[in-house]
Amino acid sequence: MTVLGWLQILLFCSIVVAVAPLLGGYMTRVFNGERTFLSSVLQPVEGLFYRVAGVDPKREQHWLTYTVAMLLFNAGGFLVLYGVMRLQAVLPFNPAGQSAVAPDLSFNTAVSFITNTNWQNYGGESTMSYLVQMLGLTSQNFLSAATGIVLAVALIRGFARMSARTLGNFWADITRCTLYVLLPICIPVSLFLVWQGIPQTLGAYVDATTLEGARQTIAVGPVASQVAIKMLGTNGGGFFNANAAHPFENPTALSNFVQMILIFMLGAALTNVFGRMVGNQRQGWAILAAMGVLFIAGVAVCYWAEANGTTLLSSLGLTGGNMEGKEVRFGIVASALFAVVTTAASCGAVNAMHDSFTALGGMIPLINMELGEIVVGGVGAGLYGMLLFVIITVFVAGLMVGRTPEYVGKKIEAREVKMAMLAILVLPLMILGWTAIAVVYPPAVASMANAGPHGFSEVLYAFTSQTANNGSAFAGLTGNTFFYNLAGAVAMFVGRFWMIVPAMAVAGSLAAKKTVAVSSGTFPTTGGLFVGLLVGVILIVGGLTFFPALALGPIVEHLAMQSGGLF
Repeated sequence: MTVLGWLQILLFCSIVVAVAPLLGGYMTRVFNGERTFLSSVLQPVEGLFYRVAGVDPKREQHWLTYTVAMLLFNAGGFLVLYGVMRLQAVLPFNPAGQSAVAPDLSFNTAVSFITNTNWQNYGGESTMSYLVQMLGLTSQNFLSAATGIVLAVALIRGFARMSARTLGNFWADITRCTLYVLLPICIPVSLFLVWQGIPQTLGAYVDATTLEGARQTIAVGPVASQVAIKMLGTNGGGFFNANAAHPFENPTALSNFVQMILIFMLGAALTNVFGRMVGNQRQGWAILAAMGVLFIAGVAVCYWAEANGTTLLSSLGLTGGNMEGKEVRFGIVASALFAVVTTAASCGAVNAMHDSFTALGGMIPLINMELGEIVVGGVGAGLYGMLLFVIITVFVAGLMVGRTPEYVGKKIEAREVKMAMLAILVLPLMILGWTAIAVVYPPAVASMANAGPHGFSEVLYAFTSQTANNGSAFAGLTGNTFFYNLAGAVAMFVGRFWMIVPAMAVAGSLAAKKTVAVSSGTFPTTGGLFVGLLVGVILIVGGLTFFPALALGPIVEHLAMQSGGLF
């Protein structure tokens, strides 16, 4: 660990915090239907979309109607994506002549991209044509990200409105999110990435002759445009199999740093949107502070573990830390920071192989996801996941003082607490349930590359990543089998939509309530005491649920490493 390394981490955090209120203010105006500096250009386009679709943007929807519209929208996206993969061989823009994607892999991938998971049981450059990468995968990167954002905004409206039956219009929200937020950021970012050296072409793969005289095919394609939205939308699916470790997806230290900023930008800004919409920006800063505490703790442990390496490396006099599975152009600090950023958000892009991290270094990404991806989290998903924990926290605080819990003027009653707990329990149901099956089912066990606790961690990481809609892989696990394609698809679907429906039910319930005036007995939710209590509840819930599984994997692996044992 070095001073320069910590300065890099501090610079990253400072930029994210500085951008949050600026972008938050802009997004608030967008979702309130107010005029922005882009309105003169984009309003005619927006209006055209409404006319073609027959949508009245001023007609708001009940929470159930809003949710059904979202589900139907995503069902349509699933069918389109599944179809283009199955018909890939006969569709245009396929210069490498890729064959049709297998049914079970197509099913897994379609579910993966509509749930904003982008888990990949395939190598992008050797499996998907340009058309599938653009029309299928990149389009869903925009739409699944927009879905998460507008659902978070709908939940915010539930807290902000009084005696209301509606939460907005899903079709208007997702149109505005895509037109006014995602596209205006992705276009200049794509140009920046091209400048950094990322390809953006529809030309055929390039053939080259190596110094030894061998023939090598170099995959290229429309990469920059996909990388921009995969980072901004916390999607994470790579154009190339090596993802952000590939020099054509992440060529320089500068592109690496900018991509990390993109991963956190919208998630951090949404906390400010929350504060603005409920009329008290300090509420948003308190939520961001809780996220920040968990993030800094994770970075510190991961950076320390990778910088110290393993007992065996130290015994050999190798004191430079653990560089296995990391790109030299990034080094330990940028690799550790990226690993924590991508799993604190539900991005899943990787610039180093998490399977090669030390036991404790690899445990931090696991914990980030098992907490529900609420440490900034996926765009939208992180905020509504955190707000569900806020509901549990104020309920616990209410029990302590013997008062009905309140948050931003809304009484938190049995219905909201039950719905919040139902959503939170989705993660252990899928993560622990599927892991238990996979480690005893022979075909699933055969996919494990390592024995002992490290092999267990591979399986645990896979189902944690898919259920939490992250998409990063621990590597070492052969995922393109019928069992893992099917089980993973179920985990991703349940992890996304079984959490969304209870969250929307909470939003509808809160919107219908009146606002209660602040009194001397109201528990303050903008100070350090609340932030500490919120962090404590998150850690207790996560610790009690997942500690036994972590003890069987990374913890016991670390203890074995201390005595010279390797797996």
